[in-house]
Amino acid sequence: MLRISDKLHTQSAAALPDIIDIVMQMGDADLASSPPLPAIANPSLPAQLEALAGRARDYIEAASSANTRRAYAADWKHFSSWCRRQGIEMFPPDPQVVGLYIAACASGTATGDKKPNTVSTIERRLSSLSWNFAQRGQPLDRKDRHIATVMAGVRNTHASPPRQKEAILPEDLIAMLETLDRGTLRGLRDRAMLLLGFAGGLRRSEIVGLDVGRDQTEDGRGWVEIFADKGLLVTLRGKTGWREVEIGRGSSDATCPVAALQTWLRLARIAHGPLFRRVAGQGRAVGVDRLNDQEVARLVKRAALAAGVRGDLSEGERAKKFAGHSLRAGLASSAEVDERYVQKQLGHASAEMTRNYQRRRDRFRVNLTKAPGSDAPVLSAGMRRSDLRR
Repeated sequence: MLRISDKLHTQSAAALPDIIDIVMQMGDADLASSPPLPAIANPSLPAQLEALAGRARDYIEAASSANTRRAYAADWKHFSSWCRRQGIEMFPPDPQVVGLYIAACASGTATGDKKPNTVSTIERRLSSLSWNFAQRGQPLDRKDRHIATVMAGVRNTHASPPRQKEAILPEDLIAMLETLDRGTLRGLRDRAMLLLGFAGGLRRSEIVGLDVGRDQTEDGRGWVEIFADKGLLVTLRGKTGWREVEIGRGSSDATCPVAALQTWLRLARIAHGPLFRRVAGQGRAVGVDRLNDQEVARLVKRAALAAGVRGDLSEGERAKKFAGHSLRAGLASSAEVDERYVQKQLGHASAEMTRNYQRRRDRFRVNLTKAPGSDAPVLSAGMRRSDLRR
């Protein structure tokens, strides 16, 4: 199989190599994870451009999130392993081969699969292949009939409604806060994370990506500004670009996200760098490293289970219901304001996406049929949307 390094070695020493090829060189196309790209020593690259190549590598890494790179790397390994087992060449990209690979994923016969992949997993794998092939200068035609037709059949056969995480509503959040130990730094940190994540409608990556101030770390994705009387302004870079999120002070310090954050920063003695960090030493020592976004998902699940949220379900079912997105869904489901303000707070590009987060809203508020036993339809021709909300 053709490796990136093989491609580079075949280039003429007199020609300046393609910067993407240099940056994408990882020694082996079958990488198992997504570690930082290694320093590149290429004799065909002029010495004065080596530092610039390193900077270009950093920019290419910044073009996608760490989670996306890890997923793309894992999917690329999965595909290359399948090709190896079938005795099929990976290059140049062949739509027929990719179509067969999709069929293998859907049937559960691909490398290491114990059961058929879901439609969303297969779509992600296809996106990963497209990205990896494109970075190697050999784009994959996803519109080719061998791919498009097979993928359409997979969707029609195996597609199912999305399984959304349960929304954490205000009363749930209060119960979850009571399960945290206020006498430890870990408890204070977790309290601030839950309140900030809920009030801001933040993604888990956005929560842990925050710094105390602007431009304090290279991996920071935002920062906070605390105003004495009004509240908190969060500036962050999310999926839809930079946005500002305003979080007002609560009526009670016990549930105020601003007060919780101030307490955490003061007692943890954090004035610079990552906002939320690891706590060791039985909850007494604060480290310097930024939390992984998986810690947010674990925190939400752990606190929800401890608080007995959705106690009507079995323990196994409850464990699957909660994750980091439960906080965003909770804000979207409970905010009693115009929908466009919720959309802005969550950073969604469309109102439809915001509605997908509204887990427990009254789905029958607008009913175009006549209510049983009623003489008039619930929705009349002259009724405004605002009238329905009264």
